[in-house]
Amino acid sequence: MKFGKRLKQQIEETLPEWQDKFLSYKDLKKLVGLISRSSVAKAKAKFIHLIDAEIDKFNAFFVEQEEDFIIRQKELQDRIHSITAMLGPTGTQPSEEEYRLEMGKIRKDIVNFHGEMVLLENYSNINYTGLAKILKKYDKRTGGLLRLPFIEKILSQPFFTTDLVSKLVKECENTMEVIFPNIEHGPLNEVDKARRATNVAKESIFRNAIAALVTMRELRRGSSTYSPFSLPPLNLPESDLIHSVQLPSPIPIL
Repeated sequence: MKFGKRLKQQIEETLPEWQDKFLSYKDLKKLVGLISRSSVAKAKAKFIHLIDAEIDKFNAFFVEQEEDFIIRQKELQDRIHSITAMLGPTGTQPSEEEYRLEMGKIRKDIVNFHGEMVLLENYSNINYTGLAKILKKYDKRTGGLLRLPFIEKILSQPFFTTDLVSKLVKECENTMEVIFPNIEHGPLNEVDKARRATNVAKESIFRNAIAALVTMRELRRGSSTYSPFSLPPLNLPESDLIHSVQLPSPIPIL
């Protein structure tokens, strides 16, 4: 699948309020297509301005989401601690119905939270890939050499640095292991756990998160066209896909 179609599909599958935060790939591609050899000097300044504006957009959105995730994680942990403390010998014992309802809400919220963090990791991956591709098109069209200096710049940008989000994802997964106890006999694999979580939170964004994971795997799959500007390959067996949300920072080999 061509990148433009993949990006369009990913935007359609993400949260509605996120849809205008992605790379304006189609507009940038159209601009590059209109550049002629005689207009390179004039077009370069406009192109660089637009790329810088896109990077600023990614950073502002990514940092805002990170800050929100930190707050939400603390709130979820406080809620879990509160309900478990009530079960202690000195706590105010909730009724079975009260406990069940509160745990159901927590389960739904933590699945949604986990899914949003997966979507943000994918947001970083797909926008980096789009920038690398559009810069390649610009260099090919103009004979310029913008891609390398811009990629070096991007590597230090907040939207590209996913270490904090990956840490929160891992912590969230550890919590999910506690919140989703094994009811059936025998150990559950990751897909079974994911299906159980989906049943708990039917209105969650879990399906969107799975689509994001598939996209990340495709973007980071090794191929004959792999270049120094590509994200590292992410080759995963299908059964391990759900567990793949703990991703390393996507640093290309320059």
